[in-house]
Amino acid sequence: MNTSWMDIAAGRGALGLGLVVVGVVVVAVLIGAFALGVRVKRREPPRPTPEEQPRLPEDGPVREVRENREPDEVPRSDHRLTPHQLSGHGHGHGDAGTRTDSSTDRPRWEEGSSGSFGSGGAGGR
Repeated sequence: MNTSWMDIAAGRGALGLGLVVVGVVVVAVLIGAFALGVRVKRREPPRPTPEEQPRLPEDGPVREVRENREPDEVPRSDHRLTPHQLSGHGHGHGDAGTRTDSSTDRPRWEEGSSGSFGSGGAGGR
């Protein structure tokens, strides 16, 4: 074997130097990313002041309206209707209109059924 201790030490020194170079590059990339983040943050508009924050309406928060809706009936005709011939509350673009349902009962799942689609089975019966 012609390998001397000096050759092995030189190989380890090159590896150590390579790790130092990689470390310096990683630190430089991190510093650059931080500097870029600071520049982007400076270009953003300032945060709103407390006076600029949204306020509740004077009559309080908006309440949710719960009502059952039912579709308007499609007019019966001897010929096929196209979507633009349907009148959705005067829109006339094929969007079907709805109206408030006279029933106040909310639809419930059938007793003993899982209430999901797909199986076609009897559910829990």
